[in-house]
Amino acid sequence: MSPALSDAERKELLELGTATLYEASGLDCDLAATLRPAWPGARLAGTALPVRTAPADNLPLHLAVAEARPGEVLVVDGRGTACGYWGEVLAVAALARDVAGLVIDGGVRDTGPLAELGFPVFSTAVAVSRTAKNDAGAVGEPVEVAGRRVARGDVVVADADGVVAFPAVRLDEVREAARARVAKEAGFLERIRGGALTLDLYGFRR
Repeated sequence: MSPALSDAERKELLELGTATLYEASGLDCDLAATLRPAWPGARLAGTALPVRTAPADNLPLHLAVAEARPGEVLVVDGRGTACGYWGEVLAVAALARDVAGLVIDGGVRDTGPLAELGFPVFSTAVAVSRTAKNDAGAVGEPVEVAGRRVARGDVVVADADGVVAFPAVRLDEVREAARARVAKEAGFLERIRGGALTLDLYGFRR
């Protein structure tokens, strides 16, 4: 299993941002744009703990919090169901175990308390509908979430632009490519401010 990201790695990935990581990686690593932050300013970086639920049953999330290792992000196939899979109680429990955040193809609630706690959540819905607690689902097995397969230990980064997930073995490669892209774009931006046209800089003239 991949080790947790260091604080320095998490900080750099967040600074690079999902758009740059996605473009620089050349990988199909973007999760569907329907995943949005549950509160403004939410962002996260960590390694994935995949979870699969039955529709409108959040027992697997309670099990996942108990199993999660520090720095892991719960990446949940909630079957796209708009119900309150996650709220304040689970967020407090997750913070006590140093869980890095939640990405769920499904609904969450208690968005105000989530923001006050600073617990980063990305979901496809916000909903108050209740959930059952009958089906253990699966915790730790690869899942498909928002159009991408995610396995335990994959690197997950999420911010206002979206969510990306890629294999941990590609981390150094993706970071190097992202750093190079940032440096190149910084040079382009300086030239654009000086009057250069994007048509010329990117070779778009025909």
